[in-house]
Amino acid sequence: MNTAVVGLQWGDEGKGKIVDLLTSEHDLIVRYNGGANAGHTVVVGGKKYALHLIPSGILSQEKTCIIGNGVVVDPEKLLEEIQSLRDRDVPVGQNLLVSNRAHVVMPYHKEQDAALERVLSAAAGKQGKNHSIGTTKRGIGPAYADKIHRSLSIRMGDLLDPEYLAARLEVICAIRTKELDALGVETPPLDPAELTRSFAAMGEQLRPHITDTIYTLHEAVQQGRSILFEGANACLLDIDHGTFPYVTSSNCSTLGIPAGTGVPGRHIDQVVGIMKAYTTRVGEGPFPTEETGETGNQIRERGNEYGTTTGRPRRCGWLDLVAVRYSAMICGVTSLACMLLDVLSGFDELKICTGYQLPDGTVTDRFIPDGYRLPQAKPIYETLPGWPEEIVSTTDRDELPTNAKAYLERIEQVTGLPISLVSVGPDRAQTVRMDTTTAGFSH
Repeated sequence: MNTAVVGLQWGDEGKGKIVDLLTSEHDLIVRYNGGANAGHTVVVGGKKYALHLIPSGILSQEKTCIIGNGVVVDPEKLLEEIQSLRDRDVPVGQNLLVSNRAHVVMPYHKEQDAALERVLSAAAGKQGKNHSIGTTKRGIGPAYADKIHRSLSIRMGDLLDPEYLAARLEVICAIRTKELDALGVETPPLDPAELTRSFAAMGEQLRPHITDTIYTLHEAVQQGRSILFEGANACLLDIDHGTFPYVTSSNCSTLGIPAGTGVPGRHIDQVVGIMKAYTTRVGEGPFPTEETGETGNQIRERGNEYGTTTGRPRRCGWLDLVAVRYSAMICGVTSLACMLLDVLSGFDELKICTGYQLPDGTVTDRFIPDGYRLPQAKPIYETLPGWPEEIVSTTDRDELPTNAKAYLERIEQVTGLPISLVSVGPDRAQTVRMDTTTAGFSH
């Protein structure tokens, strides 16, 4: 049984916890998109692990974790992450493989990323509109852009051949220096020799991990071994299907799995869609159900809604089921995992968005994946009673408060999907497992 885990909102839904939880049922765990801009947090036995490039299954040393060809890899960050895990007695060796086709995030990508944001912010000041995307400035977008440009990109396999790497960087650095200068970046000309030395050295350190993962994965499929596909970011940030242009630079829906791993979609047996019991977003972009007052602050503080990668406070608001239903459709979701339900304890009443009112007065239950049209949509809410009880110690669905169960039932009814897992706290043990054969709460 091959499984995909995918976020259904704007990221930070708790995918890392679910991947870690499902790892025991799979042989290989594969990351298929994104870069070090993603942050997956796993808590085991009270110990917190923040992962950015390495799949969340790494905490189970008998499993094989793979960084697929669809990921853009910052070798320096990857080596830091490997060392950080080893320092905490988590073995990292042949249990981690990196695709030789994965593209490399270079230092000039980060400079370009930050410079573009500055230029866009300055343009916003003159025109009264915000044109910046709100990136993490980790160089992800420029690295993916170079992948598309082809002639300006470096792949992980290139790091293992210093002579070839030097020839590539000689040309790239000449072009990049001119571009950075045009963007107003005050930096000395890029030194291809120094970059070659630095990245060839990192490549040598990573040599035991770099391989053609396409064949590894297809051999696993032929042998009947089970694969768990781990998505970074989330469907509403997908470059094609998210709230463009306020999206990331990769296909982070399940549609990115075939391209990002080389495994055809027909080999995916089930898709677990991860959603928070409310909604959050980081950075710029539309957010119909955002609460900027006390309600948003209460959710943020109870949920510790600060970025794993950046530490930025997340924007918070009520659950938008129009968005969740859209993402579930795009991703082919077969069951839901509802995360951070415990954060909603203590609210007198809760709101769920089930439709939008448009400027012309019409009502729609269709999501609007457009960064400039979605802000015009006004959420239509249903109000449900809250519950005062804390639920962090709950281990069985029958122990949940009546109103909490009713909240989950309404999610199932609106989405038409069963809830297979409910998270009531950050630790692996703080999870209520559902029997999907009985189709969740409402059956």
